[in-house]
Amino acid sequence: MSSMSRYAIGVSLFALVLVWVTGVVAAPLEVERRAISTDVFSKLKFFSQYSAAAYCEGNNNSTGTKIVCPVGNCPDVQSANTNTVSEFENSLATDVTGFVATDSTNQLIVISFRGSQSLRNWITNLNFPVDETDICADCEASRGFWRSWKEAQGGVLTAVKTARAENPNFKLVSTGHSLGGALASLAAGVLRSQGVTVDLYTYGAPKIGQTNLVKYLSQTDRGSNFRVTHLDDPVPRLPPSLFGYRHISPEYYISSGNTAQPTANDVTRYEGVNNKQGNEKDTGFSVDAHVQYFGHISGCGGDDFEFKMKRDLEMTDIVKM
Repeated sequence: MSSMSRYAIGVSLFALVLVWVTGVVAAPLEVERRAISTDVFSKLKFFSQYSAAAYCEGNNNSTGTKIVCPVGNCPDVQSANTNTVSEFENSLATDVTGFVATDSTNQLIVISFRGSQSLRNWITNLNFPVDETDICADCEASRGFWRSWKEAQGGVLTAVKTARAENPNFKLVSTGHSLGGALASLAAGVLRSQGVTVDLYTYGAPKIGQTNLVKYLSQTDRGSNFRVTHLDDPVPRLPPSLFGYRHISPEYYISSGNTAQPTANDVTRYEGVNNKQGNEKDTGFSVDAHVQYFGHISGCGGDDFEFKMKRDLEMTDIVKM
């Protein structure tokens, strides 16, 4: 069988699994739908650029330098006065990559994690068992995501502590795309559990854990959540709700096409950790939807990034269920 045939079969099976899961999961909780303001829209767009910057190699291996995006997909970040406090890449077990940076122009400290870029990352993504966390009582997270975060935790928390001591009036933000969004969520959870206020911006992030954990992250008053999804991006529907996984609320769902720049009118806010509106109602499979968030968010990943992701998705267990 040709590789293209195997890919087509894999995608078809993936779509069937998502349809089946959507059909058998219990009825959704009541969902509140809201339009968004232009101010919120501007923030969603701005922090997508910090998530995009985590894909650029020069931002992951040269601590003490300015954030730049050679492919031009983080212009607002690149024009700011930034400096990395810590950069890290390709951790031993799960390829955790990203940076902690200060932004004196916007008075920010930003933690940014790169999204999935290897088969090892995707294996982590689809590791459905859960581990107990120390974020809150009886709070369980995906074992893969939690272990990935624990690899990075020491260095990230140290860098954040240093940056906050030097810039006590700066706002702290955690952000990331895809797997990076899962790690950003856990980073925010740990920091909030320690009494630190941190805002969370994720793009195309998977579900990170079960009800107690996501309710804690959704209801805490130590920072705001902005979980952004796009059309039929398949990643936010993983792991399936059937396994008890839930999402941080609220969701900001982008309904514009893959080639269009969204406006505030294209983004709808949905409340609820188990809402079946927005991205969750879609059963399609679009890698383009996964990489297009206010621009090509994974652009620094290289021309073959989408090919690698399609290949890795085909090889994972989700398409064999």
